[in-house]
Amino acid sequence: MNIVLLSGGSGKRLWPLSNDIRSKQFIKIFKTPDGGYESMVQRVYRQIKKVDSEATVTIATSRTQVSAIHNQLGEKVGISVEPCRRDTFPAIALATAYLHDVQGISGEESVVVCPVDPYVEEDYFQCLKELGEQADKGEANLVLMGITPTYPSEKYGYIIPKNGDRVSYVSEFKEKPDIETAKKYISRNALWNGGVFAYKIKYLLKKAHELIDFIDYDDLFAKYGTLNKISFDYAVAEKEKSIQVLRFNGQWKDIGTWNTLTETMQESIIGNGVMNENCSNVHILNELDRPILAMGLHDVVISASPEGILVADKEQSSYIKPFVDKFEQQVMFAEKSWGSYQVLDVEKESLTIKVTLNSGHSMNYHSHLHRNEVWVVIEGKGKTVVDGMEQSVSAGDVIAINAGCRHTVFADTVLKLVEVQLGKDISANDKQKFTLE
Repeated sequence: MNIVLLSGGSGKRLWPLSNDIRSKQFIKIFKTPDGGYESMVQRVYRQIKKVDSEATVTIATSRTQVSAIHNQLGEKVGISVEPCRRDTFPAIALATAYLHDVQGISGEESVVVCPVDPYVEEDYFQCLKELGEQADKGEANLVLMGITPTYPSEKYGYIIPKNGDRVSYVSEFKEKPDIETAKKYISRNALWNGGVFAYKIKYLLKKAHELIDFIDYDDLFAKYGTLNKISFDYAVAEKEKSIQVLRFNGQWKDIGTWNTLTETMQESIIGNGVMNENCSNVHILNELDRPILAMGLHDVVISASPEGILVADKEQSSYIKPFVDKFEQQVMFAEKSWGSYQVLDVEKESLTIKVTLNSGHSMNYHSHLHRNEVWVVIEGKGKTVVDGMEQSVSAGDVIAINAGCRHTVFADTVLKLVEVQLGKDISANDKQKFTLE
């Protein structure tokens, strides 16, 4: 099974736990069998591999999410990187070209495309497998998954099948309706359009060449910034005549707001929090060291991270985005391929961050022109390289790095250090990478 997971979005509707760097799919809130926590992308990836251990999984995403994906899923997962955001059709065209031209997958093979962030169980992925098998038959150019509605909703588009069979040809598509219109659609056996579909690689590449002037993957990647923003539904699905829908009757939840997210949580409190017995339908998600106490609250979500603090009525929380857009924010926490960092303090001419490197990982060998740095190792063991000079380090060691010095650090164990950046012009762009000889 070839699966493309679409991983995009700014994550602003789940502020303060998500941002442009750390989108909602990377927040670790779902309990694992061993008592730990996993994110949406880890949960979906694990579920796919459980259903099909040999599945080829490719994640279509932006540059800003690559480090978090490698951090959470490892280096082996396929990634189709969008140079910039151009909506779902260009992203899917690029990912398909990546599978064909880079991964060497035959044009005769089928691909299943789905969002990375649904809350589903194993039967969903069994249905994905069936979706790919239906596309293999070649009865239709495009096969959609249609989700059986559980209520009339204004949030989703609708697929009107020609009959009530499990697999049916599609009569028409309908945009997001009002409630009364949604009821009429459902009376016609309409299904929710969850953005899940399958096709043969050769079909999608043919469509891409019809709409975009490009030669191959490399050429499409180079031209990506010039492409028009257009959705897959508008560019392909709504114009396709040979199209089927496969009905899915299982659990499916679109996790896009705090209200829907908390409905999937197995526990009311994650992190340092307490609530009294007079609270009902309250959830606390706390990434800070400081405790949160809730008393006498009802239907409320409280979320705290280095980015900020949210206290909201759950129904009102879906309207968060325009308020978050008003904030001038510096990213205070981010996952990298080698670990993570958290900003501890920001001053006029200094920035203090806590860095955690995973065992066996290292930073890039790099330098800064406009700032000095001081590293204080607070936990673990490793090795630093400063202008070619190696030094073993452990808790309590201090490493001073002057502007212009090339430097990196390797973690033998999980390694934690406090990094103090000093200078009049501290910028994320002040970084030059080198190859370590």
